[in-house]
Amino acid sequence: MVYSFRPYLFVSPYSLYAVFLLGCLQIQLGVICSVGIWILSEAKLQAAQAHQTWKSPSELTKQVTTVNLESAEQYSKPLPYRLKPTPILLAAPENFNPDLRLPPSLPEPPQNSSPPSLPKPPQQNSSPPTTATEAKTPNAVLESIHTDYHYETDNFGQTNFFLEPTVQFRLRNGNKIFFKTGFNFFEKRGVESITNFPLQVGWQGKIGQVILQTAAGVDVFNRLPTAINLNVKVDAPISPPRVSSSGRLLSAVIISGNLEQGPYKSNARTLDNQITAWRFGPDLYWQIDRNTSLFSSLRLGSYNDGNSEVQSFSRLERKFGQFSLAANLFTWSYDRDLEGTSGYFSPPDFLVYNGEVAWEGDIAQFLRCRLAANLGRQRLKGEFDNANTYQTRCTVKLSPSIEADLSYSFSNVRNQETGGSAYGGNSFTGQLRVKF
Repeated sequence: MVYSFRPYLFVSPYSLYAVFLLGCLQIQLGVICSVGIWILSEAKLQAAQAHQTWKSPSELTKQVTTVNLESAEQYSKPLPYRLKPTPILLAAPENFNPDLRLPPSLPEPPQNSSPPSLPKPPQQNSSPPTTATEAKTPNAVLESIHTDYHYETDNFGQTNFFLEPTVQFRLRNGNKIFFKTGFNFFEKRGVESITNFPLQVGWQGKIGQVILQTAAGVDVFNRLPTAINLNVKVDAPISPPRVSSSGRLLSAVIISGNLEQGPYKSNARTLDNQITAWRFGPDLYWQIDRNTSLFSSLRLGSYNDGNSEVQSFSRLERKFGQFSLAANLFTWSYDRDLEGTSGYFSPPDFLVYNGEVAWEGDIAQFLRCRLAANLGRQRLKGEFDNANTYQTRCTVKLSPSIEADLSYSFSNVRNQETGGSAYGGNSFTGQLRVKF
């Protein structure tokens, strides 16, 4: 079976159309940059330097929906983590594996503060300071720009492409806002291709020990009606997190509540049928000790075609230095199988379980990589088959403020009904992070 990687932005049949779409994307990005420059113009240089970049905990995350543990330090400081990309309503067993998503940023280790300097005696001819030159606190500071990339293909003629930059600002009161746009492309055999421009505005704040993140926007399509999207996430610690002096999470119990609504971006056919979905449910993360963790997630879904779903994911992981072992269990069931009419994979009873062996370490001072293999079984309509996933991910630190992730994975875990034919899917993902 041969898989071809075809970057559709450069395929000749779509060249003129792609140039037009890229022009639209440049206009959207130009608007965001203009807003950022206007906001930054209010702050003087020394005021901007007074703000320190905050660190994070998921993704999902890596880690879809979003299944990422936020680092425990977020509960001891106001909002010390970067915003995660908005979850894509794209359900598949591999999307619920946190280690297949971008890793969280670890908290900075505490630094020894230097002794305070003694005040200098006043000079006789010294003039009193003038308040006119004092720096003003800016209303907002540009904190980071994250650009997420996702390209997936399979052996049944399906292609999904996502390119979504997110610009994030930190407000004077410690809250955060972000603006997201992008260019998405969907193609499936027998369906006219669809392009999508997401536009979203989000806010993140802290109420006591609870962290609240909300976002809302619209999805603009080339040949479909505009659709509304929104998501809400609430994180709360059940037990006080403990962090070592090196910034490593020692123990914590964190519960999250999630609510999502928007177009079901599973494939071109699902979008062509204008399928939308509500999804909601809790996540539970338990850091049992410094090397052992348990993650569990439950999602209930309701679709505008009258269908409903229940899906769950659990993962138990144990680290041994640079190596790790994990056990994963995923279940998925729908009220009705509507793949033939609505276009999305809707199994009445789907089960995947596997074991994972992984290695992660520094190859060079600027390069860190992770290799993982998942071997297990999947059950669909009472029949069992092998369920294997192979994944590699590397993080390149280009400078103290710029780093990039690039990941490739291959999986035969089904996300569509293929009858007696074997399924295989390739996925390229990445993220470019620029901190200010």
